[in-house]
Amino acid sequence: MRCGLIGAGIGASLSPALHEAEGRSHGLDLTYDLFDTGSPAALGDLLTRAESEGYAGLNITHPFKQQVIDLLDDLSPQARAIGAVNTVVLRDGRRAGHNTDAYGFTEAYRDLARGRVVQTGAGGAGAGGAGAACAYAQLTLGVEHLTVVDPDAGRREQLAARFSDTRLSVAAPADLPAAIANAGGLVNASPVGMRAHPGLPLPTELLHRGLWVADIVYMPVVTPLLRAARDAGLRAVGGTAMCAYQAAAAFELFTGRTPDTARMLRHLDAVLHDNGARHESLPHPDPR
Repeated sequence: MRCGLIGAGIGASLSPALHEAEGRSHGLDLTYDLFDTGSPAALGDLLTRAESEGYAGLNITHPFKQQVIDLLDDLSPQARAIGAVNTVVLRDGRRAGHNTDAYGFTEAYRDLARGRVVQTGAGGAGAGGAGAACAYAQLTLGVEHLTVVDPDAGRREQLAARFSDTRLSVAAPADLPAAIANAGGLVNASPVGMRAHPGLPLPTELLHRGLWVADIVYMPVVTPLLRAARDAGLRAVGGTAMCAYQAAAAFELFTGRTPDTARMLRHLDAVLHDNGARHESLPHPDPR
């Protein structure tokens, strides 16, 4: 069984190790390939190639989660509502698009996502472009109000128009202090905190007592935001579980087998620990 991932700058992806290990646990001879490209023109060719070579499916990441939609035959209800696809199943000559990011968020953070929440990152390049899926998941979970902060006015307006929910508002970074002061939770769905985008998505002085924090970034495991939140005594949860849950949902779509999500999470923890240990041993920051 062949699966893969299409995206730009994905050389450090942990998806091959995660999917192939779970495949072995099911007795499957599963291989998972990386197609690293930033060319929109290559996307259609790669889908056609995968079909002709008998791939079961492909994961899709930045910058193609929206672009791939025009190349598909079917969309799941979630993918259609979110306007983004991260999983394409190739079966019976048809291409079916799904979004497992929203499921991953829901399963990882369902005990947190309530009340008034501020989310940094509306989508696009942020954390693999998962901002819209995170917003969708929170609205589905029943948050009281969600304010999505993004520096790009176009992304903000697109998100607001897509969901058309009175519980959702969008804001520019200048409005972040006022929004966070009235919030009970913070979700970072931006790329800030990734190894390639070091730093914090907001000033630490905005982290106030009673605020919970969710950072969907999982490389590094402990982001600067998580460290700052925990130092302030706040409940703060990273992105490892979301990564494992979205991968488990994709694995089931590809293979038809029910994955052992706990096993996948343990494996991801082990791989991340090894990756982090190797990262810390480098003389200079890892450019990935």
